[in-house]
Amino acid sequence: MDLRKLKTLIDLVSESNVSELEITEAEGKVRIVKSGGAVMQMAPQWVQAAPAMSAPAQAVAAGGAGVGPVVAEVVEPVAPQAAGHNVTSPMVGTFYRSASPGAKPFVEVGDEVKVGDTLCIIEAMKILNEIEADKAGKVSKILCENGQAVEYGQTLVVIE
Repeated sequence: MDLRKLKTLIDLVSESNVSELEITEAEGKVRIVKSGGAVMQMAPQWVQAAPAMSAPAQAVAAGGAGVGPVVAEVVEPVAPQAAGHNVTSPMVGTFYRSASPGAKPFVEVGDEVKVGDTLCIIEAMKILNEIEADKAGKVSKILCENGQAVEYGQTLVVIE
């Protein structure tokens, strides 16, 4: 993530009612949190990924015009995805394998699925969102547990 983008995100968080923002990109995650009296802290993973950005980024957070107290935390890079076609979460929410507690799961490992078949449900903001297969094939892995919190872009199911 470049310095201008990071500064823009910090400015947006400090000037809005948002208290926390987390962005996931190919090289990892950046989490910006409003807090009292703290200065932006860069995790070692970020410094290793882009050493030229650590000092300027801290200067932007500490002395940038209009920037309030903000803490930025960089999380481990996203885990590599499994072999096969990965069906990923389009949103942050809670993963459910079936339509209701005690009901039969939509799919099991080994099931054949067609394009458009429901694989699972992601609940976000009290709305149940059906996640459908975007490729036909055999379900080789289900990588989430029922009731587990999932992130945007996290692999849910692998289809071969």
